[in-house]
Amino acid sequence: MKKYLFLFLFTTISFAQQKTFTNPILPSGADPYSTYYKGYYYYTNTLGNKLVLWKTKDLSDIKNAESKVIWTPPKNTNYSAEIWAPEFHIINGKWYCYFAADNGDNNNHRMYVLENKSSDPFKGNFEFKGKIAAKTDKWAIDGNVFEYKKQLYMIWAGWEGDTNGQQNIYIAKMKNPLEIDGDRVMISAPTYDWEIHGALHDDVNPPQVNVNEGPQFLERNGKIFIVFSASGCWTDFYALGLLAFNGEDNLLDPNAWKKSPEPIFKQSEKNKVYAPGHNSFFKSPDGKEDWILYHANSNPGEGCGNKRSPRMQRIDWDTNGYPVLGEPVSEETKLAIPSK
Repeated sequence: MKKYLFLFLFTTISFAQQKTFTNPILPSGADPYSTYYKGYYYYTNTLGNKLVLWKTKDLSDIKNAESKVIWTPPKNTNYSAEIWAPEFHIINGKWYCYFAADNGDNNNHRMYVLENKSSDPFKGNFEFKGKIAAKTDKWAIDGNVFEYKKQLYMIWAGWEGDTNGQQNIYIAKMKNPLEIDGDRVMISAPTYDWEIHGALHDDVNPPQVNVNEGPQFLERNGKIFIVFSASGCWTDFYALGLLAFNGEDNLLDPNAWKKSPEPIFKQSEKNKVYAPGHNSFFKSPDGKEDWILYHANSNPGEGCGNKRSPRMQRIDWDTNGYPVLGEPVSEETKLAIPSK
């Protein structure tokens, strides 16, 4: 009898464990991003020196997922170092990976793209297709590609000129998945108090850098948003802001984007979650729930290093159709896995 009772309890506990999870979902991994395709989530995050893709049916169990090194950069090129914020997208049956990289000097950061003609990103080869840049070709990171009314767009963070000091959010149309069409348009610059925590104390950078970065497209019921990260990731004030599109069809009209005056997601000292930011969004496998993926630190003052870990939680929507992200949950909070 004891044997059967033990088996029953073990099965019950295992079943319960499969239904809930806690954050973080990995011990380390900044800039988390996932694409859902044919029943699987294809997940990636910043590793700095290579591109790795994970494959899983349950993002909350990413630690046990299959993974594959997709690409390692050749040495001594303009894109050999500081590989940041990769994103994998399936466009017209082909896979593309967009990422930022440089030659070891941050001043030379630009965005690059790989292409895989296979519909399965774990098969075929990701071929390096080169730099992807607007006509002005300025410093650029954090590219996010999306389609709106059958037109491809890219949004990213960039400098207005050639010197560090402020990062803005830019948008441009794309000719195809490998090329930007024409020049960029700035749709957000850090202006509010919560966007300009950016003091630096080193001999390499300016004394202050104001930041808007990590833009992510979000659409629901015809409403268009861009969620972005604000303030320096080296501060605990790193947070998420919201741009809402109030125009008709012209996404390149800067006056059609309205910024919310307060952050929509920020640090929680109560829950011991610091510098939450650089997010992406995904739906549950059954398509009924909306979730956010983001990175954060577990302690104050941990900055932009490898202590940033990926986390996820469900989001809601208000009566006006705007996203409600709530507060980053504690590492003790048990969350139900995305609905299947």
